[in-house]
Amino acid sequence: MPPSFVLRSRRVVTVEGERPASIHVHAGTIERVAAWEEVPVEGVGEMDCGDFVILPGLVDPHVHVNEPGRTEWEGFATATRAAAAGGITTLVDMPLNSIPATTTRAALRAKREAAQGKIRVDVGLWGGVVPGNTGELPGLRADGALGFKAFLVPSGVEEFGSTTEADLREALPVLARSEEVLLAHAELPGPIEAAAGVWGGAGPAALREYDRYLRSRPDAAEVAAVELLLRLCREAGCRVHIVHVASAEVLPLLRRARAEGLPVTAETCPHYLTFTAEEIPDGGVAFKCAPPIRSRETREQLWEALRAGVLGLVASDHSPCPPALKKLETGDFRGAWGGIASLQIALAAVWTGARERGFTVSHLAEWMSAAPARLAGLQDRKGRIAPGYDADLVIWDPDTTFVVRPDELEHRHKITPYAGRTLRGVVRRTLLRGETIYDVSAKERFPGTPTGRLLGRGGE
Repeated sequence: MPPSFVLRSRRVVTVEGERPASIHVHAGTIERVAAWEEVPVEGVGEMDCGDFVILPGLVDPHVHVNEPGRTEWEGFATATRAAAAGGITTLVDMPLNSIPATTTRAALRAKREAAQGKIRVDVGLWGGVVPGNTGELPGLRADGALGFKAFLVPSGVEEFGSTTEADLREALPVLARSEEVLLAHAELPGPIEAAAGVWGGAGPAALREYDRYLRSRPDAAEVAAVELLLRLCREAGCRVHIVHVASAEVLPLLRRARAEGLPVTAETCPHYLTFTAEEIPDGGVAFKCAPPIRSRETREQLWEALRAGVLGLVASDHSPCPPALKKLETGDFRGAWGGIASLQIALAAVWTGARERGFTVSHLAEWMSAAPARLAGLQDRKGRIAPGYDADLVIWDPDTTFVVRPDELEHRHKITPYAGRTLRGVVRRTLLRGETIYDVSAKERFPGTPTGRLLGRGGE
């Protein structure tokens, strides 16, 4: 796009809500949002998007890119292509699954070096909290980590150890002093260990049973972890964010924390809002994630928690792996890697369910743009269509349906539980700071070379 241009639509999702508007862009930044009928000055280009919705670029704060070290699982090049095709203009990479894990200043430098020249969207980086690395946290913050992630159960990779209550008591005061956020995988090992008997004597047929996997990671594991985190939040005064809430049993705890005024936020994921345990077939390891997908009733309670603001945002938890690790041939739920890749289709998956339940495109913009930008400290540049913000924009057709075909997905491995599912909402074009980075109608859907930036604190 030229340095200055105007985008107009009868459905622009602004901070005041959806309305007809013209978006005036100069040098990659939104100069102003004006009336739809306002005519550009002479020499300024114009794109009329008609009745397509213009959304603020999505911000996905929960992505496992896995580079360096496990780039055969996923890498910056493929992950950010998938993001751009899905209307995501900013993602924040989780600190585990790469080697080295992002738990030291040296590892953060390695991660930044690995991303150079490959990213088609803007990328921020979370640091990690693991046993023994409290001394690294201030340096990681100084070098641009946007916050810190901890696992309260084994993460699945040896490079990223799980934290105990003692580890968290050591780290949280350090994070509180600098007003950092702790993102927590909230399951405790005790209830999972107590449920391990469900696998006792299990033969190949039993290992394929989804119900057995579901019972092996009970709601009690999530409840106990959230109770611990809320207690530590009260004591340390540290911001806490609960990632991928899957259990409705934690929602009353989050409601009370909100009423109490604790600095606690929480997210859920597209797969918990889409699928239900009742529909997952035995051997359907493409659906395996942790915490697991739970009941139909739970799904509806998660939607209602979004409506009430108890859950504040939706993030993909994009967590791919090579096909062999998914145990596709055997359908072994106990041994399969737990993770669902959904960067490219997260918007459509959420909108398909949201529209059926009476939500609006403004709800989407809050859950998937504004709220995650606030979580990552990027709220002054990202997540809104407003003056002074980056011209990160999505031209989106919310009414057209499509069938998910794995070979059309841009992430490295095409395994997806969404295969064959009809979703609603097609990304027509994605713009990053005013430049088109994806155009579904173009011969070259991803024009030019990657122009994404590595983000530090405040989006710079």
